[in-house]
Amino acid sequence: MVQEKGEPIYGDGVAWFRGAMIGKGGFGRVYLATLKNPNSKYSCLPSVMAVKSAEVSVSGSIQKEREVLSNVRGCPNIIRSFGEETTMGENDVMVYNLLLEYGSGGTLADRIKKSGGNGLPESEVRVYARSILQGLNHIHGIGYVHCDLKPDNILLVRSSRRTGVSEFRAKIGDFGLAKRAQGNKKRKLEPYWRGTPRYLAPEAVVDNVQEFPSDIWAFGCIVLEMLTGKPPWDGKQELNAEDILRKIGEGCELPCELSKIQSEISKEARDFLKGCFVRKSMYRLTAEMLLNHPFLEGLDDDEDGDEEFEEVEDLNEIESILLVYESDNELSSNSFQDYCSFDSGEDFFDYLSEEDVEDEIKSHFDEGNSKEEETKCVTSSIVDSRFDQSIKTSISSRKGRRYPVSHTIPAGV
Repeated sequence: MVQEKGEPIYGDGVAWFRGAMIGKGGFGRVYLATLKNPNSKYSCLPSVMAVKSAEVSVSGSIQKEREVLSNVRGCPNIIRSFGEETTMGENDVMVYNLLLEYGSGGTLADRIKKSGGNGLPESEVRVYARSILQGLNHIHGIGYVHCDLKPDNILLVRSSRRTGVSEFRAKIGDFGLAKRAQGNKKRKLEPYWRGTPRYLAPEAVVDNVQEFPSDIWAFGCIVLEMLTGKPPWDGKQELNAEDILRKIGEGCELPCELSKIQSEISKEARDFLKGCFVRKSMYRLTAEMLLNHPFLEGLDDDEDGDEEFEEVEDLNEIESILLVYESDNELSSNSFQDYCSFDSGEDFFDYLSEEDVEDEIKSHFDEGNSKEEETKCVTSSIVDSRFDQSIKTSISSRKGRRYPVSHTIPAGV
């Protein structure tokens, strides 16, 4: 391990060595980790993992991510968690560690940068888009909103079954800002939005509302960035976070300035983006609708088919490892810094309201009774009393997968 000057020493785990740091943010740091003895009883774990670490006193965001990942597990398009462990850092500091699947292909942001500002081939965009949508459909079905979808949070994991345009599968990661959807419950507006300004939906900026449609808007920004090689709201003059938020709030046309790239992308791609960028969230297409869109039709099974998804033993079930579990005391004693951080370098904001904390506490008591219901596939629907027509379609994929769609539209549309 090469220790950078000024970086803290967090120590190794019981079964793994800590390697070089590969990422850093407001939540903490990410390191490579390798098993000490792959032939031991821990050999069911991958030989290489990523470890997200922070001092226990400021690890609220990572501990929350661990909880969310345990609830949305079971989808091959979401980064897997292999457990949590505490280690002893320098000066006897207790460090919380979350062991995660390692994306050997880097992030989608890295892949886009390698295009040199020209964007990715449309064939590759379609493959990654479907992978992300399948993960997003699973997350929404269980009742979570990601709230911070962006290329930096999409990891590319090598797939042994890929023979098409890419050897990597796109997987959704970084659930530190995820929250449970409010659904039809009566709720107060949150005082702040969560996430990164460039990828925020209009309703998040104007009304501080972030539900499933907000993730779809952010997903559209990701697809746009893959196609053009440039981030949303990118223009001749450089915009700071406040400028971007003002543009979104004022109702500027679209982040992609679609008219400028119409000749560069297919008709199906343009229509796909328009479905993501409907300004009124109630009319925005859902993840399951987008999975049925012509833009994603015709993909070979080998390009993004089902993979064998083996559950890896969770380190929490191994008694010899010291673990950290959330309790009422820990939730109440977390400092404000755990729930509110700002990284000016990445235009990154992270706010949680008191209502969020209450919801998270309540979720611990409800989890035992509702776990089976949460893991059922939930069909997303849009309902409005003014609607008098209903369209329900279901399209089968080549392997028999069905994405049922339930959507209503106004008469005359």
